[in-house]
Amino acid sequence: MIHVLIVDDDAMVADLNRQYLDRVEGFCCCGIATSLAEAEAVLHSPARQVDLILLDVYMQRDNGLSLLPTIRASGRKTDVIMITSASDATTLQTAMHYGVVDYLIKPFQFPRFAEALNGWCKKKQLMESHQYYEQADVDRLLRGGAPELADSRRLPKGLTPQTLRTLCLWIDAHPGTEFSTDDLANAVNISRVSCRKYLIWLAQVNILHTSIHYGATGRPVYRYRLRPEQIALLRQYCHQE
Repeated sequence: MIHVLIVDDDAMVADLNRQYLDRVEGFCCCGIATSLAEAEAVLHSPARQVDLILLDVYMQRDNGLSLLPTIRASGRKTDVIMITSASDATTLQTAMHYGVVDYLIKPFQFPRFAEALNGWCKKKQLMESHQYYEQADVDRLLRGGAPELADSRRLPKGLTPQTLRTLCLWIDAHPGTEFSTDDLANAVNISRVSCRKYLIWLAQVNILHTSIHYGATGRPVYRYRLRPEQIALLRQYCHQE
């Protein structure tokens, strides 16, 4: 079992990450730290095993990036995946400089979360299974971990051009509207589950902007909005048969 420490001072976001973590086989949450001081206390505890850290950047009292040099200076083999709303070049470059294994920008969907953890796990297994490496193994370690960009020209298995056209026509007719999965599913009279698959793909190919909202129950609601610069690409699907 791989032990994961979540470092985030937003209780709802931390709990959402924990729920996502529970859905990925082979991983378990070994603790939630709401500050860097708490995270360092866990890391320095001989009784606590931490294999991987899910680390936020913007916290009320701390900047998560400050934990990275501490981890590296300690000599620990603990790896870090950044989970943050920080999308600026300086933050990303600093995180990469300290060797983070992946970088997730909020909001994101569960498949991208699972991809980050499983991709890290495969690399870890490859590194631990060899004493010496062939060039092909090195190439997989250094180049194989990055997720492939979604191909906007090819629909994933299970999605049809006809249904995509129906959804894109509605989105094109409401270009400034922010909508949820339920809003769109009800508007075009398809199932919520089916609608969500298309919305996830449209977000992956950068046609839709995604934001996350928390209701009274604390459960996240994803809302979508057309990216104005992508209207031409959207309209290609509107005319697709």
